[in-house]
Amino acid sequence: MPLVVASFIVMWQFAVEVFDAVGSGRLAQGFLRSLGTLFIVWILSSLITAEINYVQTGIFHALVFVEVAMITFLRQLIVQPVQMAAGALDARQEFNALHYGLLLAGLLITGILHRLDRREKSDPVP
Repeated sequence: MPLVVASFIVMWQFAVEVFDAVGSGRLAQGFLRSLGTLFIVWILSSLITAEINYVQTGIFHALVFVEVAMITFLRQLIVQPVQMAAGALDARQEFNALHYGLLLAGLLITGILHRLDRREKSDPVP
């Protein structure tokens, strides 16, 4: 139940950010804030699905943590370049290729883990 309440609060925050951005004319910065909020909604959705599955079956899958990590990496990979393009970052915080490469590597690793886990569950057991 707390996850459902948190989801509604985050969706409300998303709507407030969109209306604030449109009203103030700062669409780029509003887009950044809204995008970050949408990724939080995605994470909460994944956690709610896992909680429902646990209540119904009594089984908790570790894949939920992999999905949350993937969503977090995606958020960072998408939001950082948009922040730079919109001028939301300070001049001192320029593009760091090593940091971005590590984010890509982390996303690749979590993607492989996700795929391996999904393949394992879909293969018929002889």
